[in-house]
Amino acid sequence: MSRRPDPQFVTFDMYGTLTDFPVGAAAEKTIEAISSPGQRDVFRRRFAAYQLDESMGDWRPYDELIARAFERACRSAGIPFRPADPAAVFDQIPTWGPHPDVPGPLARLARLAARYPLVILSNASDLHASRNAALLGAPLHAVYTAEQARAYKPRLGAFEYLYAQLGCRPEDTLHVSASPRYDLQSATDLGVRETVYLNRGYEPSAPHCHAYEVTTLTGVAELLGV
Repeated sequence: MSRRPDPQFVTFDMYGTLTDFPVGAAAEKTIEAISSPGQRDVFRRRFAAYQLDESMGDWRPYDELIARAFERACRSAGIPFRPADPAAVFDQIPTWGPHPDVPGPLARLARLAARYPLVILSNASDLHASRNAALLGAPLHAVYTAEQARAYKPRLGAFEYLYAQLGCRPEDTLHVSASPRYDLQSATDLGVRETVYLNRGYEPSAPHCHAYEVTTLTGVAELLGV
């Protein structure tokens, strides 16, 4: 490392990066009794793909996004679609807490909030975002959602909303995410130089769109000298 980052704001993705987000496993569990192992394998892969695809269109409430991705995955896998299934998954989201490695390092970072204000930009509904953020156990400067931005990541409008609210330039931030596809490519495209891939094994490393790679949030704290 040639130099230590010194951003005006440290921004985070929440679901999957800070919050343990087993949305795929929860969805798969609801169809277990009406599907074969092969069908569930197809459903698992397609549900993830359709969530990304649905995020790329015009904003719609998050429960609708989940339901549309769920229905498309069921259709693709030949599984009956029951509207109560995605609704049950959506209702679980606010109960999901942080990854085990998050509370300690996040609290350390929060103690230096005057230097590094901590901000979340999440593909969340307003209904859930505050509850999931509260479970992280550390004070945050701000929590912004796709519902507020009227755009889901990876759409650039979500990030542009973030920078407008903070009154800063993209290059004034350090952005941390476990997803190159949803976050780091878009942040890089907009000019964020200090991008951190928190590699939780969800996606392959993508060095072209992140400046640093760590495997726990402790790595982010160490990167900032905390």
